[in-house]
Amino acid sequence: MFNLFTTIRIALRALAKNKMRAGLTVLGVVIGIAAVTTMVSVGQSAGELVQRQFEALGTNVLLVFPGSRRREGVQQSGSPTLTAADAQAIAQECPAVLAASPVVWSGGQVIFGNVNWSPNEMIGVGTDYLTVRNWQLRVGDFFTEREISSAEKVCVIGHTLLAKLFQTSNPLGQTIRVKNIPFRVIGVLEAKGANMVGQDQDNILLMPYTTARKRLQGSNFNTVNAIMISAKSLELMSQAEYEVAQILFERHRIRPDEDPDFQIRNTTEIANVLGTITGTMTLLLSAIAAISLLVGGVGVMNIMLVSVTERTREIGIRMAVGARGKDIMRQFLVEAVLLSSLGGLVGVSLGISASVGITMAINSISSGSDWPVVVSFRAAVIAMLFAAAVGIFFGYYPARRASRLDPIEALRYE
Repeated sequence: MFNLFTTIRIALRALAKNKMRAGLTVLGVVIGIAAVTTMVSVGQSAGELVQRQFEALGTNVLLVFPGSRRREGVQQSGSPTLTAADAQAIAQECPAVLAASPVVWSGGQVIFGNVNWSPNEMIGVGTDYLTVRNWQLRVGDFFTEREISSAEKVCVIGHTLLAKLFQTSNPLGQTIRVKNIPFRVIGVLEAKGANMVGQDQDNILLMPYTTARKRLQGSNFNTVNAIMISAKSLELMSQAEYEVAQILFERHRIRPDEDPDFQIRNTTEIANVLGTITGTMTLLLSAIAAISLLVGGVGVMNIMLVSVTERTREIGIRMAVGARGKDIMRQFLVEAVLLSSLGGLVGVSLGISASVGITMAINSISSGSDWPVVVSFRAAVIAMLFAAAVGIFFGYYPARRASRLDPIEALRYE
């Protein structure tokens, strides 16, 4: 152990004699380690953001949309095929389903007093919508089955709508106008923040789906635009998807030789696909960034070869006083590893700072964005080990060359 400490001290002294040259030598290692650490950290941040956004969509959500189907060789599309009764049947007859809600989309301006505002989303939903979306009420109540069956003109608003229309006043019981139709505010949702594309999820107005269909769309049909479904657990997602498909096949009287008139989207599968894409891109960018580590390793080897040439006489003197070839080899190998490791430490520090800075810059530039700050210490440790490996790999040849010098020839070297 004493010999190792002595070797390290001598190596540090040798590197300190040419600080500028040593610094320029490890520049490639510093850039490579910093780039790898930054790319992995930012990639993990993007992956975590994707997972957060799908969690914000709801708990184990399945989305059912009307689809087109082929009858006697003719593709038929366009007419809505889903009904509120479908949603009710799914919730009651599918054991793997926790809750289901019909969805009817609408749009328009919301007016309160002399203030008007256009929500990002104006949706007619069922009583279980908050359960599906894993959303809580901040104050007030949600509408009931009685209000849905009678198409009551009541609504629940998001946090952004609260701030824009009511500011500091109490919204409960107040009347707002949607397409010149008066609606009574009965509740306010908890804040959810922005989604993955920066859209404000709190800029939303919810109402009974019957109200949206009859009052706003002027329709007496029982059709809905979509059905949102929550499975009882992540493990039951596939089973829930199968059960929903079977119920709809039966209710819509779709024969085995016919295409279904609905489409089911599994948000977990979409999240997994996006996560795979994000991970692949991160790996690709990290691999590209790691190329600079090879460039840095070549620089380390070059400087060590120069060092061997400059210190040939020193090597000869050490051999003359009893140093063995393996001692000389160890000395130069330790110098190469130290050089690369010091570069790795600087690179990891720069990489962590860069990943935090990039995440903060994205959040400041993109309005409503909330990228999580993720620092991949695992990537930093692996990068440090890789830097040491670069020192060993590219330092071996110069160290081996130094250990094989002839002592007499080395002493004669000028």
